[in-house]
Amino acid sequence: MLEVSHRIRIPESEFTFTFSRSGGPGGQNVNKVSSKAQLTWDVTQTPSVPEDIRERFLLRYKRRITKEGTLLITSQRYRDQGRNTQDCLNKLVELLLSVAVLPTKRKATAPSRGAKQRRLKDKQVRSDKKQARQRPSFGD
Repeated sequence: MLEVSHRIRIPESEFTFTFSRSGGPGGQNVNKVSSKAQLTWDVTQTPSVPEDIRERFLLRYKRRITKEGTLLITSQRYRDQGRNTQDCLNKLVELLLSVAVLPTKRKATAPSRGAKQRRLKDKQVRSDKKQARQRPSFGD
C-alpha cells in the first residue's frame, strides 16, 4: 500500500513494474543486471485517487500520460532494482502531492492611488528626459 496522504492510498496491485538493462557507468555489471525500473499506472481507471485530484493530475501531467491513460515513470539512478523501484514510487508520490493541494484563487486587486501617481510621475520624468535630448526647434 502506497500512502501518499490521508485521502490517497494506492494498493500496490495497481502498479506494474518492468525491468531492463540500465545505461550509464557500471562496468561489466551493466551488461548482466536489469536494474532500470519502469512503473506503469493506469491513472484514468484507478479508484484510489479522488476525482478532483485525478482531474488536476490529468490536466497538469497530460504530457506524461499515454493515450491509453497510463502514467510511465522510469528510474535508473541506482545500481540495483530495489532502490530504483522505490525511486519510481517516490517520484509518483511527489507528483500526486503537487496536485493534492487545491490551488488558491487569485484575488483581483486594483493599484492604489499612490501607485498610480508614482507611475504617472515616472512617465513624466522619462518624457522630460527624452524631450531634453531633442534638437531645439527654430522658434525657441
